[in-house]
Amino acid sequence: MQSIAIFGSSGFARETHQIIRDLNKLKNCWEFLGFLDDDELKHGTLVHGFPVIGGADWLRTNPEVNVLVAIGSPRVKRAVVKRLMDLGHERFATLIHPTAWIGDDVRIGHGTVICAGVRITCDISIGSHVIVNLDATIGHDSIIDDFATIAPSANISGAVHLGSGVDIGTNATVIQGISIGEWSIIGAGAVVVRDIPRNVTAVGMPAKCIKELESAENVH
Repeated sequence: MQSIAIFGSSGFARETHQIIRDLNKLKNCWEFLGFLDDDELKHGTLVHGFPVIGGADWLRTNPEVNVLVAIGSPRVKRAVVKRLMDLGHERFATLIHPTAWIGDDVRIGHGTVICAGVRITCDISIGSHVIVNLDATIGHDSIIDDFATIAPSANISGAVHLGSGVDIGTNATVIQGISIGEWSIIGAGAVVVRDIPRNVTAVGMPAKCIKELESAENVH
């Protein structure tokens, strides 16, 4: 068994812990140590019966522990991962729920979470620290770059490119061959029928850009 801790202690962190529980029901592969959170007021509290054992600095003295950054916001998640790497931590777990269906020739990076009911077809590249949430689908020949988040029941058609940190809302649809620029946000239920530039929010059916966003480089 390998040891693992989850960075984060809110809703998605608890859902990520459930994936570890479900994997261990099939085979004891993870020794779960607890949750990490930089909010010192949470240290020593219990989440799912496990302690919040410390913050990022805890990993300085525990470099052998795998960590999964379970934070939904791509921008915040990127800042946390950068901080952990700056501390010298290099062990990031990848978790795939046992009910996810994944086809052949799918590459998945470290620190990525694939949740229950996800369907991923074939010839797909998924980067590091990506979230593919409940019942989402990804079609053939798609490229999902680092730190992207795909919310529950979103549908990504074939040959789609999601840039780094793209945030796809619940029940959104991206049609075949579309590119969405890095760090853009697609609202819940949106239907994306044309390319979307970087650093914008787009909503509606069809999706239209309604707001420009600050560069992710300014999030610390």
